[in-house]
Amino acid sequence: MYRLDQKLARIRAGQYTRNDFIIADAKDGDMGPSMTSCGPKRQKDGSWSRHYTRPEFLENIRAVVEQDIVDIMLTSASNMEALTDMGVFRGSAVKPAIRANDTTDVWVCRGATYAKQPSRAFRSASLSRVATGTIDPAPGAPITGTDLGLYSITFNNDLDHDYHALEAFADFRDDAARNNFKYFLEVFNPNVDSGIDPELQPHYVNDVMMRCLAGVMKADRPQFLKIPYNGAKALDELASYDPSVIVGVLGGGAGTTRDCFELLYQAEKYGARVALFGRKINLAEDPLAMVRFMREVASGSILPGEAVKAYHGSLQKDGIAPHRDLSADNAVTEAVLKAEQTK
Repeated sequence: MYRLDQKLARIRAGQYTRNDFIIADAKDGDMGPSMTSCGPKRQKDGSWSRHYTRPEFLENIRAVVEQDIVDIMLTSASNMEALTDMGVFRGSAVKPAIRANDTTDVWVCRGATYAKQPSRAFRSASLSRVATGTIDPAPGAPITGTDLGLYSITFNNDLDHDYHALEAFADFRDDAARNNFKYFLEVFNPNVDSGIDPELQPHYVNDVMMRCLAGVMKADRPQFLKIPYNGAKALDELASYDPSVIVGVLGGGAGTTRDCFELLYQAEKYGARVALFGRKINLAEDPLAMVRFMREVASGSILPGEAVKAYHGSLQKDGIAPHRDLSADNAVTEAVLKAEQTK
């Protein structure tokens, strides 16, 4: 059994402790920004001249899996296949997961404007291929890849686009059920002007997310949710609404190291039980050290400000130049985090 399954079981049984907080590394950017998502190949002095190649990126993922701290490694289907062939997940407690769809608002390739248009549903990955390696698996076929994926929807208060997004979600659920495939549901904030009062937008996202699940039976429901952190009030409202629904937050931009730890801390405090961070890990000076301190913050053994100081101490010990000096890196810069920031 993967560590994820054990933690989900304890959370659902009402036995949650902070050690059960689930951390996922989202390394699925090749289905969004594509090549640049592998991140700059940074030297210890901070200089870099190119991005990581795909083989180098796969080795970076291997290092995180072998570190054995994160609970989920989220990748594209093709990278999951390559990692499986490399034996990365053999005997590992880290659950592999794939991005099961790629709506147009994540198509943020260089020079492209797709992401500035209302999101449209789209899906590249074949669930049967991902799960069993075949297009038409026999009943009871063993899992050769993974049976867990991320499905994403972006609502824009636009009847036609949102209607088609929900039709695609229904088709996905049917496909997932036929392939015994589990998923977690990501709902982004609107990617274009939705006409909704900014003060109401977090609650609009809560409403449309729970509305779209109201007609879905337990067998077809997501394992957990993944949403932007829209502040303590909105998160508490969502996490309190239905205790059977496990709520998680996404990381967003890289930000400062304090932003990363502060988001983790506040999300847990106001009801989240999962964090899925991508750029906050991948663009860190030392991703493995970042993951190590994320785990400590989530478990409550260290406060965000102290974790930033400890992280900088780790960088100094290993001769790695930080992006910012300690004072700047220990500042909360994301507006949504400032109201509840720790001392």
